[in-house]
Amino acid sequence: MAQIPIAVQLYSVRDHMEKDVPGTLKRVAELGYAGVEFAGYFNYSAADLRKMLDDLGLKCEGTHTMMSAFEDGAIEQTLADHKTLGAPFAIIPWIPEEMRNTVDACKKTGETLTAITEKLRGTGIQTGFHAHGGDMVPLEGGPSAWSVLGQHTPADFLMQYDTANGMHGGADPVAPILEFPGRAKSVHLKEFVEEGEASIIGKGKVPWKAVFDACESVGAVEWYVLEAEQYGGQDSMDVIRQGLDGLRALGKL
Repeated sequence: MAQIPIAVQLYSVRDHMEKDVPGTLKRVAELGYAGVEFAGYFNYSAADLRKMLDDLGLKCEGTHTMMSAFEDGAIEQTLADHKTLGAPFAIIPWIPEEMRNTVDACKKTGETLTAITEKLRGTGIQTGFHAHGGDMVPLEGGPSAWSVLGQHTPADFLMQYDTANGMHGGADPVAPILEFPGRAKSVHLKEFVEEGEASIIGKGKVPWKAVFDACESVGAVEWYVLEAEQYGGQDSMDVIRQGLDGLRALGKL
């Protein structure tokens, strides 16, 4: 199969983005990333960001966009920005705990997420949900929030797994990827390390071969998205550089 392109979640280098968006995007391109995933636009317009990306040869894999951006009165701008950026995915990065801490809450939230999904059909943009550790913990001795939300949303609602977040929640490193075939178009690659260590791909406990085998067996993954949230005292840009080196060593670049 063709090599899956690698983007970086720009939250990983938010300290650089806050100071210098054009310079940060330039450095990301120089490191060898094929694309980016935005978590906020840092006071730039979608048109200005698109020009920067085009000039650097970067693609916008997608964004992390809060649920409120899909409400009436906001969704029009959300869609316009994503179309301008050429971003196919608008992933919801966080759902309030009270909306996913019981099975019934998850089912009700699934109705809301289904309604958003239906609004987006025909636009060329898909939404989905980004997994956190708590979403993997069994609810009431039964299935996890990840499982219930996936079961109560349609097939075109994406389930964006995060390798370290899943393991932090006690999940099997691979099973959640396989649970909803066809819905993992974008997967977050984050190393699972001890507190205080830099989350550099290949330097922790994620069984990467099994993860990649799972991702590539479901046949739906269009992008890998590297994310780092622990830096071990290093510069965040250097951590994402080393992460990309780790992926090269694993034959993913």
